[in-house]
Amino acid sequence: MRRVVPGDAGWSGRTRAASEEDDGYGWIIETPAAEGGVDRTEGEADQLAALTARAAGAPSAFIQFAEDGRLRLYGSWGVPDGLAGIAEIAVETSPGGLVMGTGAPLVVADVSTDPRVPDGVLRRAGGAYLGHPVCDRAGMVLGVCCAYDERPREWTAAQVAAVAEAAGVAALMIGEQLARVELEQQHRFLDAVLDSLHDGVSACDGAGRVVFVNERMRRLWGDSPVADVAGLSDAAGIALEREELGLFRALRGERVRDLPITVSRGRRTRFLLMDAQPIHGQDGRVVGAVQAVQDVTRQRRAERFRSCELAVTTALAEAASIEAAGPRVLEAVVTTLNWVHAELWTVDGETIRAAARWSAPGWPSAIPVPEVLAFGQGLAGRSWQVDKPLWIRDVGRPQSLISPDTSADRLHTALALPVHDGAGTIGVLTVFADSTEDPEDELVALMSGIAAHLGQFVERQRVEDLRRQLTRSKDEYLALIGHELRTPLTSISAYTELLREADEATLVRDGPRLIEVIERNTNSLREIINELLELSALDAGHADVRRTPIDLAAVVRDVVDRARVALAGAPVVIDADLPAELIVPGDRERLRHIVQNLLGSAVRFSPDGGHVSVSLRSTGRSAELAVSDAASDVPRAEREHLFTGHFRTARGTDRVLPGSGLGLTLSRAVVDKHQGSIELTGDESGTTVLVRLPMEAVSP
Repeated sequence: MRRVVPGDAGWSGRTRAASEEDDGYGWIIETPAAEGGVDRTEGEADQLAALTARAAGAPSAFIQFAEDGRLRLYGSWGVPDGLAGIAEIAVETSPGGLVMGTGAPLVVADVSTDPRVPDGVLRRAGGAYLGHPVCDRAGMVLGVCCAYDERPREWTAAQVAAVAEAAGVAALMIGEQLARVELEQQHRFLDAVLDSLHDGVSACDGAGRVVFVNERMRRLWGDSPVADVAGLSDAAGIALEREELGLFRALRGERVRDLPITVSRGRRTRFLLMDAQPIHGQDGRVVGAVQAVQDVTRQRRAERFRSCELAVTTALAEAASIEAAGPRVLEAVVTTLNWVHAELWTVDGETIRAAARWSAPGWPSAIPVPEVLAFGQGLAGRSWQVDKPLWIRDVGRPQSLISPDTSADRLHTALALPVHDGAGTIGVLTVFADSTEDPEDELVALMSGIAAHLGQFVERQRVEDLRRQLTRSKDEYLALIGHELRTPLTSISAYTELLREADEATLVRDGPRLIEVIERNTNSLREIINELLELSALDAGHADVRRTPIDLAAVVRDVVDRARVALAGAPVVIDADLPAELIVPGDRERLRHIVQNLLGSAVRFSPDGGHVSVSLRSTGRSAELAVSDAASDVPRAEREHLFTGHFRTARGTDRVLPGSGLGLTLSRAVVDKHQGSIELTGDESGTTVLVRLPMEAVSP
């Protein structure tokens, strides 16, 4: 450890001008500096050097301090210009090195002739030298106190004793200076240690005046100057009465442990734990107090995060659907994370709908929220569009994604997060605060986790639905074998028996007709079996669905043209509204089969003289295919059953062209593989099957 003492940057002291005339032993108190001489400064060490010179009857005296193998000038008096080099000199080139090496006085009448004196500044200058070691209480040599005369001379015993006494005084002075430097270093070391702590530390004297504050506590105070303990509470924004503050209680002699306090700066709140204790003097009186403050905001936040996740998980576990879980999930998010309003949106085709909303108690429940937003519209629509979290610092500012009616100068910071399942974005979770906040990565990560919980919930619901469908499909397949397969098999068997028993005349007359019936039923049976195998492959994931860019308009047009040829003369008219071209990623043959199934079903259920309409259009991100018939509307209770396999709506019981019962089920399976949707709509004028397919490839 390097020690720092006065004179470290150079040497100082009284000097005697080379041109000054005196009797050789006079004293010059105010002498101008000679050209090229050493700067003069005053100090205790210089005064001691002056007393040393006077006591030794010498014109010059100086005190040197040993450091890093060199002797540095600590104090001087009357040093001639020729000895300027002694300001800092190597130990081995100075008589002072002999004094330090032996630890004994060195008395030299003529340094130029004394063989003990090493070659150096003093030997070349000549003169008499009297040096005495400066030692600390342990006997360690710290430096040299010496008297010097430019002319050779003898030193008396009294002069040697005077220099020895001056060396003792110099030892006290140097020791005091070293102690002061050591204390300063300890203070700096302690300051560095306290500043490196994660806890804020402050101390005050017995009058309540703040005497120490570490860096962490200064951050807590901000830029507010604090002079006393009372100002500490105000500057830090601590929500405690003056008498309850840790330092006040410690000044009363109390020891405070883990006192919970709240710090508010602006709209931000931090949670702290405070310890404090008194500082006692030697007489036992309280002379001050010290307190340490630990920031536990992260721990408190982590506890809130865990509580929020638990509440969300509980809400999802007790709900049957995402719509049913929405209000409870939003309530958990709002109450545990100090938001004031939250919304859950679900994707519905080309729009996103508000499925649930929740406001904190005491907030107006009538915050206007749009029922539907388009893709990219509003905060939820934009988050859906960019497919990543959006943090809006203040939704009340111009150009915000939130309408002024919704924010109404009450909502400020907003966060929107997309909700994903295995197929893509299925919704958006939005939350709002009544204050302006900067983005927080931890909070965004937590909310993203909650959005992931919602997506996993939907995924689990889908898996559960598939499991139930698989169980139901087993029964449906068995029922299909016993019902749909039995009809064509019965016809084939009956007409085969008629052919076997017919005589020659009957075979000639009725044979072709009977064979035609057998062939028709055989084709029907083959179609049922093929659709059954296709559906099984799609359900099991074994079917190879290749999605390549195709012209869906050309596919639909070809199916319509073939149907019109097949229905020539039938009392049903097919109307088509198709674009010249519409490119989508898809499996051409499977999509063709869907169009054939939907068009065939519409034709079968249309009454005589009815119209079947087929339309295809682009709706931004999706291609929308609509097939409508003129039959009565399918009851709402039956619509979903039509997609579950062997189910025949009541309106089809009087039709003469029965289907396989698998057309819509197979259509939904194929559409699902294309990441699309299929649904039934209708009114008294007829029923429409609406198919939406993405116009851009979507990862499954």
